[in-house]
Amino acid sequence: MPRTAHGWQHTFTQANARIATLGLSGFRATPHMLRDSCALRWFAVGRLGFLKSRRDRLNPRDLGLHDGPRRRVAGLRRDEVANLAGASVDYYAQLEQGRGAQPLEQMLAALARALHLSLDERNHLYYLVSGRPQPSAGGPNAHVHPGMLDLLDRLTTTPEQIISDLSVTLVQNRLATALLGRPKHSTGLRASFLYQWFTDPDARSLCHQKEHQHQSQVFVADLRAVTARRGNDPVAAELTRRLLDHSDEFSDLWARQDVAVRRSDRKRLLHPTIGEVELNCLNLLSEDGTQRLLWFTPPAGTQAVEKLELLNVIGALAVQPDH
Repeated sequence: MPRTAHGWQHTFTQANARIATLGLSGFRATPHMLRDSCALRWFAVGRLGFLKSRRDRLNPRDLGLHDGPRRRVAGLRRDEVANLAGASVDYYAQLEQGRGAQPLEQMLAALARALHLSLDERNHLYYLVSGRPQPSAGGPNAHVHPGMLDLLDRLTTTPEQIISDLSVTLVQNRLATALLGRPKHSTGLRASFLYQWFTDPDARSLCHQKEHQHQSQVFVADLRAVTARRGNDPVAAELTRRLLDHSDEFSDLWARQDVAVRRSDRKRLLHPTIGEVELNCLNLLSEDGTQRLLWFTPPAGTQAVEKLELLNVIGALAVQPDH
């Protein structure tokens, strides 16, 4: 039912009293603002400075950014946050100031990662902006632990990515993008590289053909460990069911009942520019096992060292002027 004039006046008075306690002198809520739930949420984010406070606390050097003598802000600049989140500077400025349309879930997830928000802070951001439910812990917009993001930022000379336990890429550094490419899908089961491996032949094009059988076995044994740990998780159950329906190879391997958590491996990759390269792939698991930091290192005494150096140059050229 519509609010009465008295009801709106009461809410209006409460809002301005709250503003006064926050020390925002010279600013008053308007009836139009109070009638617009989206504006109210953006007022909370922009005017109360949540996003700005989070970027102010970050040290540019910890994120591999230049911290020169001309820097005028204590933390990150708006353009630096925008670049880390994959947004334009103007778009991020509007978000921080409480202007513009509501961002998509993918953008909120990218902002949470760029600002290294804790899980509680990430949830707070989602609530303030839209009041929408938090994203699935196993989906592409899942919260990434700030500690893992710190490692990703500090280890800049090796390809790294953070994935979920269902092989959904959550974030990766520039070298990983140059080596593996950008994720092809960002929603649904197709966001899982495990799902792609058994349903899309193109997903295997980067992996040497002689390694396909081994990788399939590793994927399935790891998934069995994940499904047991997750219990009655609907996402893992649906992924398994769909693979059983669509892949005979998966069904045969699943029937073996093999189980093994994936912790390390050696991969032979076929890159379109640097050619065949053999790399060690190491996994660092989060405490709850839901996320993994993967990084690729060259075996000693191989040409992989020089090839990764070339890849580093290629990756640097790929992110210039247009960004």
